[in-house]
Amino acid sequence: MGLAENLETVRSRMTAACARAGRSVADVTLMAVTKGQSPESVAQAADLGLTLFGENRVQEAKIKIGQCPRQLHWQMIGHLQSNKCRDAVHFFEMIQSVDSLELARELDNAAAKAAKRTPVLLEVNMAGEATKFGYKPEILLEELPALNSLNRLEIHGLMAIAPWTAEPERVRPVFRALRELKRRCDDVLGAPMAHLSMGMSGDFEVAIEEGSTLIRIGTALFGPRGSKSPQHFEPKHLTTG
Repeated sequence: MGLAENLETVRSRMTAACARAGRSVADVTLMAVTKGQSPESVAQAADLGLTLFGENRVQEAKIKIGQCPRQLHWQMIGHLQSNKCRDAVHFFEMIQSVDSLELARELDNAAAKAAKRTPVLLEVNMAGEATKFGYKPEILLEELPALNSLNRLEIHGLMAIAPWTAEPERVRPVFRALRELKRRCDDVLGAPMAHLSMGMSGDFEVAIEEGSTLIRIGTALFGPRGSKSPQHFEPKHLTTG
């Protein structure tokens, strides 16, 4: 199927998941994950009504965003290195992958130099996977007051990547635990955070049922990465002269 058919299928599945959970589909935002996708693919998705896009790598985003329609909204969802904070603050409206107080301070400094405020989500490694980044829940709760004291960062919620499984029901406890952690964070902050970013192509329906407000969908929209389709994005070499 093409992108239009895939998008219709994803939206139908979102609607059904919200109905099962007694939620409004308007309360769940669909992000198109465009790692490896061309600006032409992004433009096609925008023509179909998508406005929020997520990138995993700062370097790819720097090249791609300028080649895409200007009205789109971009967020950083991949692991962020400290030396990329200045660019991340410049190119992204939100950074979903803040996974340490050290990184948060670097972002705060970069945002101050740019004279702007930067919305962020705090990434949590709920399953304790050695191959994934993210806060341990107990460390997050310990550092949350210090994170909240940073003047240029706005904490809008939590983000997590569930373990991969062919059976989405198996990761329901992970999403449920993140929702409960958000409640505990809300208590510490004294106000509810807006977002729970959880759920990807293989498990977004379970994530919605457990309270996700933002799902990050790549493969279910664009097809498997690394295919030889003409939509695959290969960054162009930039020259100066």
